[in-house]
Amino acid sequence: MNDHCYDTNHKDPDKPVPIHAGTHNQEFQTCYTTNSSQLTGLIDVLCEACEKIKWKTPSKIQREAIPVALEGKDVIGLAETGSGKTGAFALPILQSLLENPQRYFALILTPTRELAFQIAEQFEALGASIGVKCAVIVGGMDMMAQALTLAKKPHILIATPGRLVDHLENTKGFNLRALKFLVMDEADRILNMDFEVEVDKILKVIPRERRTFLFSATMTKKVQKLQRASLRDPVKVEVSTKYQTVDKLQQSYLFIPVKFKDVYLVHVLNEMAGNTFMVFCATCSNTMRTALLLRNLGFNAVPLHGQMSQNKRLGALTKFRAKSRSILISTDVASRGLDIPHVDVVINFDIPTHSKDYIHRVGRTARAGRAGKSITFVSQVPWLVLLSAHFSTYF
Repeated sequence: MNDHCYDTNHKDPDKPVPIHAGTHNQEFQTCYTTNSSQLTGLIDVLCEACEKIKWKTPSKIQREAIPVALEGKDVIGLAETGSGKTGAFALPILQSLLENPQRYFALILTPTRELAFQIAEQFEALGASIGVKCAVIVGGMDMMAQALTLAKKPHILIATPGRLVDHLENTKGFNLRALKFLVMDEADRILNMDFEVEVDKILKVIPRERRTFLFSATMTKKVQKLQRASLRDPVKVEVSTKYQTVDKLQQSYLFIPVKFKDVYLVHVLNEMAGNTFMVFCATCSNTMRTALLLRNLGFNAVPLHGQMSQNKRLGALTKFRAKSRSILISTDVASRGLDIPHVDVVINFDIPTHSKDYIHRVGRTARAGRAGKSITFVSQVPWLVLLSAHFSTYF
């Protein structure tokens, strides 16, 4: 990531501008259109950026949230993973940055490291032509290196709450007193991961006069409390009102004894060879064991779990996205938030403990209008009774 954040020849180094802002038409235009509706208000340079990264049509959350955000209002967005949330807050922030460029312009809080890097990639892609600089501040990385990056004063900070608080308390000269935008992405997960204390600390040291966007899959009591504490007269944008799977997802189950699960996993992977798979396990140890088993049998499998180093986790995602590995064995760390396109089959090797976790897992496939399949391995009769009542397909 390029950390050089400002034009050193700019007359006022205390009010830096994007290096390559160039000229842009201040007249708003209609762009990024769909057959049924249009998204208005984005300036030319951002419309062109959307085209460059092949965003042909806005998602529903983008159509609903962006016009409201461009009007200067706070936004609460209720939307699932894969709904295009990043674009819904990134585009209004970038447009506002062009109109009023400054350091530490926006802070995006995320629950996980992987999601932070993914959001940074989207900001850098959308802001490439205007010189937007981002910094990712997450745990598992060197504090001193991050402090040096912060000293260069990027426009956009993407951070996990814990590591950001570490820098606010310990990094000399770093503060967010001039912040203009705060985004809390996947707020329900942030709170479920016990970051409430850290979020409260962050809210106390950033300006009250700011814009705030809060995105969450669910409106829990904790999220409602956070909303009341951090947003002013927000507009609520809701894409889906309940957990549900998509129509093009074919769900099936496989009833087998526990001791034969490995054998049947190999059988399924061979039967459906040529597809890309995500295999979900309940624990880090089972994830590693399953990945090692498959690799020893000649499968292109790569593990992803919370006990891996940050570099290894990013490496695993990169290999799977690039299709150099066709099988990703993962814990629920990869079930939400991450942009993992073109997953053909999701296998629940271990059944999730909560129904919403099941929805997030199988939501990795059948995305963006494509068809997909999910297979759940069942080894206990109560689960068999439950699933057979809902799934018509026995694999």
